[in-house]
Amino acid sequence: MKLFYTGPLVNAELLVLMLEKHGIMARQEFVEADLPDDGDLNRLTKVLVEGEDYDQAYKLFYTEREDEL
Repeated sequence: MKLFYTGPLVNAELLVLMLEKHGIMARQEFVEADLPDDGDLNRLTKVLVEGEDYDQAYKLFYTEREDEL
């Protein structure tokens, strides 16, 4: 698994759902995994994707879309 994103839990959960809708399996993990889950939506979270899916995921979320101009 390759690190794709690090940010608040609320964003990570949405990103995982969006990746899965595009057929890309993703996993989220808390950056500080030893802390108890207190329901904080701003808790720092990592999103990981399989290495072979990384380029496709990157294109979906980080490259500019020419058709939106």
